[in-house]
Amino acid sequence: MTSEQKTSKTINIVLWIAQVLLAITFIWTASMKLFKPSDLPWPWIPENPNLVKATGVLDLLAGIGLALPAVLRIQPKLTVYASYGTIALMISASVFHISRDETSSIGFNIFVALTAVFIAWGRQKKALIAPKGK
Repeated sequence: MTSEQKTSKTINIVLWIAQVLLAITFIWTASMKLFKPSDLPWPWIPENPNLVKATGVLDLLAGIGLALPAVLRIQPKLTVYASYGTIALMISASVFHISRDETSSIGFNIFVALTAVFIAWGRQKKALIAPKGK
C-alpha cells in the first residue's frame, strides 16, 4: 500500500467519524427542539417557539443529510449539499447569537461549521463516495 493510499484511507475514516458525530449531534438536537424544547437551557427558546421548531426541522434534515446518502450510497453528493446547508445554518446561528449579545455562545457553531467545511471538501475532493452500482 502506497503512502497516498494510506492517506486517502485515513482521510476517509476521519470523514466518516466527522459525518457520524455531526449527524448524531444534529438528530439529537432536532429531537430535543421538536419534542422537549422546555428541557433545553438556551434563553432564547421561550421567546421564539417558531424558531425552535424551524431550526429543529433544519437540524433533522442536516443530521440525515450528513450521513444517510453516503451510508446508503444513494445520491451521496447530497452529503456535500447537506454540509453546505450546515455551514449556512451555523453562520445564521452565529449571527443570531451575536445579535443577542451572546457572542460567547458561537464557539460550538464555528466548530460545527469548520467540521462541515472539512466534510464538504473531503467528500468532493479527497474521498468521494461512488453511488451504488458504479
